[in-house]
Amino acid sequence: MQHLTGFDLTGNDIWVFGGAGHLGQPSVKRLVEAGARVLCVDLGNRASDFIAQAGIAKNATPATLDVSDLQATDAFITTQLHKRGTPSGLVILTYRTSGKSMADLAPDEFDAINHVGLTSTFSIARQVGAAMADAERGAVVLFSSMYGTIAPEPRIYPPPLSSNPIDYGVGKAGIQAMSRYFATHWGARGVRCNCISPGPFPFPSQQEANPQFMANLASRTPLGRIGRADEIAGSVLFLLSPASSYITGHNLAVDGGWTAW
Repeated sequence: MQHLTGFDLTGNDIWVFGGAGHLGQPSVKRLVEAGARVLCVDLGNRASDFIAQAGIAKNATPATLDVSDLQATDAFITTQLHKRGTPSGLVILTYRTSGKSMADLAPDEFDAINHVGLTSTFSIARQVGAAMADAERGAVVLFSSMYGTIAPEPRIYPPPLSSNPIDYGVGKAGIQAMSRYFATHWGARGVRCNCISPGPFPFPSQQEANPQFMANLASRTPLGRIGRADEIAGSVLFLLSPASSYITGHNLAVDGGWTAW
């Protein structure tokens, strides 16, 4: 397969945590198309089922991991570093959200949500990023959200829906700060770290169940529509590829212009 100059990842090993999710799947496919070998990590059988269904088993390897278990995650990464070597790229899409209103969210639930969204992301990125720094090359892509930059507008959430939960927004704001910290910490050792902030990319089930909410989301973007899952993949490829070799510490909004208003 012929690749565009600057976007060829042939010979690169990319690890994608949360790779079998809604936005992870198109990203993994795009990376494989660009010539990369991909380690696709997700819960249960999600990664193996996705890879089999997508027909990409030749260049993508599934793995099962619950990133909330920090000890197991540390051991998993140590094993993969020994087995595969230091990756060229790392993508972390894993997250958790309560789905609760601020009034109903207990403090211990807030902690548990951000244990996955923040602490696990920190632990994975630090361990893999340190190996990249030792190798003096690598690119890390973390996933935030438009709600890590702005607050949700309650008026677009029709009853019985409630606004996007505070635990999610706070965690995603932390991801943006984390990516900047990693970028400045490892930059002199050849490791780049950037962040992607998706806008409205609702799950297909949500689109079907809440047409009024979808219309509200679409009307809030300058492009007048919600995002397609595959539209996130180009940003992932770009930030991992030589085409973005002088970009680090950046938060890339892929939100249809939502945060431009």
